Amino acid sequence: MRSLIANARSFATQVSERADEFRALQSGRRPEALFITCSDSRVVPSLITGARPGELYELRTAGNVVPPYSADRPTGGTATIEYAVRVLGVRDIVVCGHSHCGAVRALVGGDDLSGVPAVRGRLERTAAARPWDGPTGAGGADLAGPVQRHAVAQLERLRTHPCVAERITDGRVGLHAWYYEVHTGAVRKLRSDGRFPVL
Repeated sequence: MRSLIANARSFATQVSERADEFRALQSGRRPEALFITCSDSRVVPSLITGARPGELYELRTAGNVVPPYSADRPTGGTATIEYAVRVLGVRDIVVCGHSHCGAVRALVGGDDLSGVPAVRGRLERTAAARPWDGPTGAGGADLAGPVQRHAVAQLERLRTHPCVAERITDGRVGLHAWYYEVHTGAVRKLRSDGRFPVL
């Protein structure tokens, strides 16, 4: 914690050196994209994209899971998606999976998650379509296929959110699946042929 506290203390000095940029944030923000990714600490959206303050709206969940839409039982994730699309007017939504993902590894390996029942329940709801089925190993790089298919499955779930479906229909939002390799820094993007070439 000491290094985090030290940086927090010096942050105001850094802000004062970029005063105009930060002062502009007082009047609001117009993020370019909603970036949905894993809560894994190795995945840092602003570092990956080079986004400055105010340019990305983020939703971070274990395994970059997009919540199923339910008007009767809204979740924080659902509210975040709705706010980003309807209020902030983001033009793009990125679902970014990553190598060495513990959530997907647990799903692929059938790990015992009885000690973390909330995590287990969340992942079991995600697991309905089993997009990670197929040949895979247990290592980080070997999870590339399952993680990429999982990200694509989350895009499909996004399409069930009314606010997203409306904006897709009228061409006001684009959906993108990315895959980030934490050990190389490479970012891959889903193409129309289903492949994930490096950007």
